[in-house]
Amino acid sequence: MFHGKKIVVVMPAYNAAQTIERTYREIPLDLVDEVVVTDDASGDATVEVAGRLGLRTLVHIENRGYGGNQKTCYTEALRLGADICVMLHPDYQYTPKLLPAMIGLLADGPFDVVLGSRVLGGGALVGGMPLYKYVANRGLTLVQNWLCGAKLSEYHTGYRAFTREVLEALPLLENSDDFVFDNQMLTQVLLAGFAVGEVSCPTAYFEEASSINFRRSVRYGLGVLQTSCQAFWHRKGLGRVAIFDPDGRRLDPEQPEAGALERPRTLHTDAPR
Repeated sequence: MFHGKKIVVVMPAYNAAQTIERTYREIPLDLVDEVVVTDDASGDATVEVAGRLGLRTLVHIENRGYGGNQKTCYTEALRLGADICVMLHPDYQYTPKLLPAMIGLLADGPFDVVLGSRVLGGGALVGGMPLYKYVANRGLTLVQNWLCGAKLSEYHTGYRAFTREVLEALPLLENSDDFVFDNQMLTQVLLAGFAVGEVSCPTAYFEEASSINFRRSVRYGLGVLQTSCQAFWHRKGLGRVAIFDPDGRRLDPEQPEAGALERPRTLHTDAPR
């Protein structure tokens, strides 16, 4: 517990066998109550390594996609009674050393969501982000801020922390199972009026770190623009969009099979302290 809040770290994993232990070893377990790994049908030894570490591990028998994996992550966090949930990629691209700062900004306020921004402090290029991704990030962020009426430094970081209230309120089951899920979720956060904070996050790009190729990056970028335009239409009352519908399908920890979710297989039920 941190200031009376239960903290759950979720790690959506896909072929992370080479990096998951290094990531886990830097998590401040004095602040974190549970660490959950959700494996999206990896083709390597991710599940075996997580098991050796004694981590609570949920497995998709078939690949569900990055967004589908996050739906499982957050459903399990809610089921475990999380007051604060932090998504930490197990590829060691984002440092776990920022967890205390992110958790503190949620537990004590004033934010409902905290992002680890690669752009604040100029860390993206220093960390080795490919130039085309940096340019796309800055361009998309400029457009998104205008369409969404916000002032974030970036929308595309995978390092995020949420209060329970956010995870319960958003219609996350309406979102894609692909990479654009991240952007849809953050746009939902903004349109729902939740307070978003950012902390500067150093980032490392190396061979073992997860990254999408150029073709999928283009598809993601087009999905981002579509989501932002939908947000603009919704804000201006020009039309209804399912992902922004307050009555849309939400995660249900009591019925994790609902909607697009399938109940994964639990391999280990006791996360180490």
